[in-house]
Amino acid sequence: RFHSQDSRMAKSKNHTNHNQNYKAHRNGIKRPKFGTKVSTKGMDPKFIRNQKHAKKGMKRAEAKKPNHTKQRAPGTDHYAQ
Repeated sequence: RFHSQDSRMAKSKNHTNHNQNYKAHRNGIKRPKFGTKVSTKGMDPKFIRNQKHAKKGMKRAEAKKPNHTKQRAPGTDHYAQ
């Protein structure tokens, strides 16, 4: 059905944030969960096996590293021997 432009009004409201804050706080705004382990379900088994060995190797390399907790004497240069 044909309507003339005079009978329709221009739309004025494009966006509103009304009630969104209330809705967000109904169940409380939670902190994001962290430390959760990513599931390997459905991943490539070959990749998972390799990843397992790589992690083990990195752990061994970390254990072999010398402990650098001692403070150097002031004025000593690391490269001067």
